[in-house]
Amino acid sequence: PLEMSAKKPVPFLRQVVSVRKKVHRDPRFDDLSGEYKPEIFMKTYSFLDSIKKQEKEMVQKQLKKCRNMEQKEKLQRLLNRMTQQEQAQKKQQKLRERELSLKRQQRELAKQGKKPFFLKKSEKRKLELAEKYAELKRSGKLESFLNKKRKRNAIKDKRRLPSQKNL
Repeated sequence: PLEMSAKKPVPFLRQVVSVRKKVHRDPRFDDLSGEYKPEIFMKTYSFLDSIKKQEKEMVQKQLKKCRNMEQKEKLQRLLNRMTQQEQAQKKQQKLRERELSLKRQQRELAKQGKKPFFLKKSEKRKLELAEKYAELKRSGKLESFLNKKRKRNAIKDKRRLPSQKNL
C-alpha cells in the first residue's frame, strides 16, 4: 500500500493503482477510421433510404388523420424537411455521377494516348446550367422559370437605378 502523510486527512476513496484516462477519439478526423469515400458510404448505408421512405409515408398518413392544428403544422414542417433532404440527396447524387462520367471520359482519352484536359469550375457551372435548362425544357417549366428570372432581374435593376426623388 501507498504511504501517506499523517498530517493530511485520508481521502475516502484512495487510488491504489493509477487508472489510465480514456482517450476519446473522433472517427471523423482519425486515421484509424479510414478515408471517407462517398460512393462506398452510399452503398453501405443504402438501406437507410428505404427506411426514410417508410417514415415519410407514415408522416403523410398521420398528417391526413391529424385534427390538431399545432400538431398538423409540426408534421407539415417535418414532411417538408424530409422532401428537401431527399431532393438535396438526389442533386448530390447527380453531381457525383456527372463528375464520375467526366473522369471516365478522361481515362478513356488517356488510354488513347491523348493529354488529359480538366474542366475549370466556370466550365462545370456552364455545363450544369445547360443541363438544368434542358431538364426544365423537358418538363415544360422553362417558360415559367424564365419569366420568374426576368422579374427578379427587373426588380434588381430598379433597385440599382437612382430614385426619382434624387433627380
